[in-house]
Amino acid sequence: MSVFDSFIVAMAAPQGAGSALQQVLIPMALMVAIFYFVLVLPMRKRQQKVQTFLQALKVGDRVVTSGGIYGAITKVNDQSIQLQIAQNVRVEISRAAIVGYQGQEPVVTDSNSTS
Repeated sequence: MSVFDSFIVAMAAPQGAGSALQQVLIPMALMVAIFYFVLVLPMRKRQQKVQTFLQALKVGDRVVTSGGIYGAITKVNDQSIQLQIAQNVRVEISRAAIVGYQGQEPVVTDSNSTS
């Protein structure tokens, strides 16, 4: 067999077209699974934790806002919360602006941070 014939045989299409498909699909499926378990699943858990925290807020809780304002909750609505930040000073803020309880680590973290 000459070198040219060997080259022709090497260039011939593979016998099993299914094996070529498997060689492409298995690594792709593995990449999708890794992406899901490394990025998507932890993000969903974090979102669930934040949602549970925001739903559990009640009158009397001492909280911190994303702007760094400390206060006590005096009124709770569906979308907003009223905070007393000083004697006779109350502000209405969005529920989403609450990041945690006073004196504890924030429940809501900055989505741009790389922790």
